[in-house]
This record gives sequence, C-alpha cells and structure tokens, in this order.
Amino acid sequence: MAVISLRNLTRDFKTTRAVDGLTLDIQAGELFGLVGPDGAGKTTTLRLLAGLLDITAGEAQVLKYDLKTQAERVKKHIGYMAQRFSLYSELSVDENLAFFAEIYDVPREARPERTAHLLEFAGLTEFRERRAGQLSGGMQKKLALACTLIHQPEILLLDEPTTGVDPIARREFWNILTDLHLDGATIVVSTPYMDEADRCSRVGLMYEGKLAACAPPREILRQLGAEVIEVHPADWRAARGLIAALEGVREVQTYGEALHVLVEAGTGAKRLREIEKTLKKHNLACNNIRLAPPRMEEAFISMIRELTEETAQGDPHVPRP
Repeated sequence: MAVISLRNLTRDFKTTRAVDGLTLDIQAGELFGLVGPDGAGKTTTLRLLAGLLDITAGEAQVLKYDLKTQAERVKKHIGYMAQRFSLYSELSVDENLAFFAEIYDVPREARPERTAHLLEFAGLTEFRERRAGQLSGGMQKKLALACTLIHQPEILLLDEPTTGVDPIARREFWNILTDLHLDGATIVVSTPYMDEADRCSRVGLMYEGKLAACAPPREILRQLGAEVIEVHPADWRAARGLIAALEGVREVQTYGEALHVLVEAGTGAKRLREIEKTLKKHNLACNNIRLAPPRMEEAFISMIRELTEETAQGDPHVPRP
C-alpha cells in the first residue's frame, strides 16, 4: 500500500523550478533513498512531503492526506529531520527530549517510558544529563533522531542526516535506521553517500528536479550493464587519456589516483588485457589492475554524466523555468 503518492508534483521558487513534475509512490515499510547532486531538488521534495512548503502544481498525498489542503493534519503522523536539526545546546539530552515531547503533545504518562527506550535505542542513556552542545557530532545526530521519534511517527523524512559526521558515527546511525526499518517504519532519506544508497530498499536519482531513475539498488546496477576495471597507474593523467580512447571503453571515472574503467558487461577480462598492453606499450607503470564489482557510485556518476550530456545537447535558447 502506497503511503506517499505524488503525481506531477512541482515547486517553483521565483524563476527556479526546484521540483519538476515528480511522480512517485512509496510503499508502507519501505526504506527509500533520494540521491543526487546538490541542487537536484531532494531537500525541497522532503519539505513538500513534510507540509512545510506550498505545492505549485500537481498532487501529493501522505497517508491519504492531501498536502494541498490537509498539510497541518499530516504533520503529527510524520517525523521530519532537517539537515540542521534545531537542538537546544544549553539543554541536556533529557531536556531536549522533554521539550520535543511537549511540542508533539506526547501524553505525559507515556513520556518516561518512551524517553528511556529512545535513549537506550540511540545509545545515549549514559549521556542523558549532558548538554546537547557538549555532545559529539554523531551523538547530536542520534539525539536529533530520538527527538524526531518521540511522538512515534508513522513516516520518517530525513534530510541528509549523516552529513558532517565521521564514518563510525555514520555506521551507527544507519544501524539504528536499519532496526527501525526492520520494525516496519517507512523511511524516506536523502543522502549524498552512495554506500548509504546501497542500504535502501529502493533508490530514486534526482537531477534538476526530476526523477531520473527509480529502482532497487541491485536493479540500478543491472541497468548499468557494465563491468568495472580498477586501475592504479603510476601516472593517472597520462593513463586516463590512453584508456579512454580504447575500443569498448564506455567511460573512465577518477577516484583520487585510481581509475575506474566502465566496459560493456561480459568484456571485462578482454578489456583488462588490452589496458595492460596499452599501458606497457607506452611505458606507463601500473601498480595494480583488477576487475571490481560495480558500485552504486559508478552507476550514478554514469547516469548523471549521460543526463548532463543530454541537457547540453538541448536548445540553449530555451530557458529553464
């Protein structure tokens, strides 16, 4: 059953169209990831779903509430965590949870049990008396999530919740989200991290306000239709030009001083030998070369490159709305 249903959802800001005709259904219990470059429309989409922005055109329903006319009624059913969630730094962990419980009208008799459960769930029990401003970045994110969950929302909307925290804190935060997902929560999360997108049930790639692709991660990798050859040349700049010119090479992506070469599926071993021969012919040393499984990162970079090329081939005299 779709708990979020969007049909041609559009949002304009003066001369900029931030969300452009978005059509999407999100099912109950899904962990849905929104990914895309900065300015793709992810934050605007989540703010529309949270009832914080007016809809310019199209239709949107959350739990069968019409966001055009019933936005206030839907708010008590959702938990929205913005990129910069407003914790009160001078208040303790306990006091922040009490504050948000008051805002969300959580029954007073239910607050002690919910607070204790969320503190344990987020690993914050021993820090309950500490001021929020004295917590690490990862702990602040977990406290923000606990505050978002205090009223037991049916749907969670999380806008890049792990941006700016260390890898260990990111992993801990996603372990919490995974537990919530396994318990049946519906979660919509935007993220710039492709390894996080890989954890989602389904992923939507946004580009210039549109939904460019939407499928489970495994299906997106299948649609890529490519094998990846990971090359670590001594001179990556010189090697990149040589490899890109070879027959059968779809594209070359740069990761630091490593090159990820995308070739047609089923040709990886053959192309690897050709790359080795080419580098050797031009006296370019190679520290390591191997076939590597394709990742979401390669898939999305490839999709965005194709979309960018398609946009560039459009009519430059037609202004974007």
